[in-house]
Amino acid sequence: MKIIITGSTGMVGHAALLESLDSPTVSEVLVINRKSIETKHPKLKELLITDFSEIPSHTDKLTGYDGCFHCMGVSALGIDETDYTKMTFGYSKILFDTLFKINADMKIIYVSGVGTDSTEKGKYMWARVKGKTENYLLNLGFKDAYAFRPGLILPEKGIKSKTGWYNTMYSLLRPVFPMIKKMKGTIGSSDLGKAMLSLLKRPIAIKIIEPIQIKYLAESGFYFNN
Repeated sequence: MKIIITGSTGMVGHAALLESLDSPTVSEVLVINRKSIETKHPKLKELLITDFSEIPSHTDKLTGYDGCFHCMGVSALGIDETDYTKMTFGYSKILFDTLFKINADMKIIYVSGVGTDSTEKGKYMWARVKGKTENYLLNLGFKDAYAFRPGLILPEKGIKSKTGWYNTMYSLLRPVFPMIKKMKGTIGSSDLGKAMLSLLKRPIAIKIIEPIQIKYLAESGFYFNN
């Protein structure tokens, strides 16, 4: 399989990248970022774009891929709804539309978060915008598409968050990670990548994937639809 990953400079995208590079079923990974991740690997390619709205002008570099893990995201803290919508829904829409024109048979996974509002009418701005993004993707017409809604993610394999106080919290909690990971809504960062890869190999009927389902997919490689 050949995979595109956005947001690989962040914790979620980096986790998806590590699992993809380690997977024998993945032959190539293209990461799309604003700056280089400065990682060398025979499977890895980079597409550096300063403005994500430029994606449609790079279709020649986006062809031939089987799936896309869209992990790019920004915190809603301190951002007004107009800017947050542009960076979350707007950039995602540009990516989804571009990939759909190239290959509608591609499988797309978008990472949103627990609490995302599918009705797009709730009181929390970030949840409405992510719900709008999920809805757009799931109704666009791809052969297969999913929305991942992780909750608490524990960093593994040396992965760090781009948010400083998150790293401080993780450092304090690290001694009890094994106990925390057993909690129903908690997953390890490697679980995300493993679960994504399992869906590329074996599609399921459920399209919105909650933490407990992410964990199950990562551990078993498949999910029973009952």
